Amino acid sequence: MNRLFSYLTVISGLLFTSLLFISYTSSNEPEKIKDDEKVVEVSKAQLPQVVKAVDLNNDYTFAGEVLPLDNFDAVERFDRELMVNSYWHSNTLLNIKKANRYFPIIEKILADEGVPDDFKYLAVAESNLMNATSSADARGFWQFRKLSAGEFGLEINGEIDERYHIEKSTVAAAKYIKQLKNRFGTWFDAAASYNMGPTSYNSTLKSQDQTHYFDLNLNDETSRYVFRLMAIKEIMSNPANYGFYLEQKDLYAPLNDFDEIEINKSIPSWANFCTENGISYRLLKIYNPWLRDNKLTVLKNKYVIKVPRTK
Repeated sequence: MNRLFSYLTVISGLLFTSLLFISYTSSNEPEKIKDDEKVVEVSKAQLPQVVKAVDLNNDYTFAGEVLPLDNFDAVERFDRELMVNSYWHSNTLLNIKKANRYFPIIEKILADEGVPDDFKYLAVAESNLMNATSSADARGFWQFRKLSAGEFGLEINGEIDERYHIEKSTVAAAKYIKQLKNRFGTWFDAAASYNMGPTSYNSTLKSQDQTHYFDLNLNDETSRYVFRLMAIKEIMSNPANYGFYLEQKDLYAPLNDFDEIEINKSIPSWANFCTENGISYRLLKIYNPWLRDNKLTVLKNKYVIKVPRTK
């Protein structure tokens, strides 16, 4: 009797579950409306998201140079980077927010140095507009290694690392990019060699008997690099086209509210300096991330620091 009762209970449960499933699937099927004997589906606006392929029937450029649309391999590699970055929502959204703070600084320096404005997106690709440190110990927005940084005049010691100085490191990056353009002939190749390193890039050109980026078989990172730059440019220039909707209030404000002070003698304690000037230690380091210690030894050089204004 108990066994019969158990069987009946199981069968009843299965029937109840089946009825629930039928009810759920029926209620979640797209509603269809008859219109002149045609079936019309409910608006896409009722879907949780719409995932679309990008229309590639446009002219895409970087630094005035055109993506070769007759090269199917180049188009497909670009398509991949558009997909990755347009659906990498959190990272792309943050980069758009940060660009409002840092792009005006970078744009002015690139223009002054005669480097195409599109190279501001290289700082996005390299560091996501952060003072990042790579596994190879490349640092800052432009990801300079110590040796290269020294070659372009950036000071690095136990108390200072100017790879974290946005103005000075951007000047250094611009000079480096121009050098690469003069060596390899195109801005595409300048960008690729920035990522790979000029010695390795030149060796690859020779070993494969090629003259241009799009014809090289490269490591995965550099093979994607130029297309990633172009995708970042496309999305950040036209965010609404890729589903990113931001108002001005959503963007990070520039850090413009500061005074510049020349430091011509040693500072034994930045903590005491902050107390004397009525600012927090945290804000001093936000405005001057290149100050890497709690003190500064001044021998011959002079330094200019940004001191945020207090209200």
